[in-house]
Amino acid sequence: MSDTIKTRTEGAIFEVTLDRPKANAIDLKTSREMGEVFSAFRDDPALRVAIITGGGEKFFCPGWDLKAASDGDAVDGDYGVGGFGGLQELRGLNKPVIAAVNGIACGGGLELALSADMILAAEHATFALPEIRSGTVADAASVKLPKRIPYHIAMELLLTGRWFDAAEAKGWGLVNQILPADQLMDRAWELARLLASGPPLVYAAIKEIVRDAEDSKFQDAMNRITGRQLSSVDVLYSSEDQLEGARAFTEKRDPVWKGK
Repeated sequence: MSDTIKTRTEGAIFEVTLDRPKANAIDLKTSREMGEVFSAFRDDPALRVAIITGGGEKFFCPGWDLKAASDGDAVDGDYGVGGFGGLQELRGLNKPVIAAVNGIACGGGLELALSADMILAAEHATFALPEIRSGTVADAASVKLPKRIPYHIAMELLLTGRWFDAAEAKGWGLVNQILPADQLMDRAWELARLLASGPPLVYAAIKEIVRDAEDSKFQDAMNRITGRQLSSVDVLYSSEDQLEGARAFTEKRDPVWKGK
């Protein structure tokens, strides 16, 4: 992979750092590379959890690279598999992803963070959806943000483009935890190690159930689960790990998850 996307693997944990000076903005080429990285993570059975962060101390990601756009990158160009940033439209990603927001996350950068399952933020992190000020729409955020925080707050942020800090983000439930900058990655890895030690087939089932149920009535969603119509649920109910979990509980020991 290029110097722009740096990766690190420790056991089942996969860390991805967007490191594109000066601000970690994403152009079409970078987006396609990120899609390749995250689809490889999705498809590698040895990897169980990912961390996404930004290089440096000031920017997580400011979103779309406006300089690249002025040089000819089309806003509706080929972002690659996974859509913008490689995550927000990546199909079948049934593994946990943690965003470690180490600075400014605005526009598509905030949308990238919203594509993760959990968001940790440095104390100095700031957020915004400033697209409204340039006469465009934060499309992915318009879909995702009202599902993560109260509707009226999401609409205020989308319609005004105002900046808000990590404390406010946590107050609205957007951020899981705020940490001093020098502790952010340690906490991300601590959480990732906890998740990596857990049952991967259960995580896959949870993520697929959540996606499937987004626009479903409760009973319809439950019928698909109990009817084993979701592939990850069917795999889980037929797995060795399902039996291992029950055995470990009755034997009063820690389970040994094999992911099969």
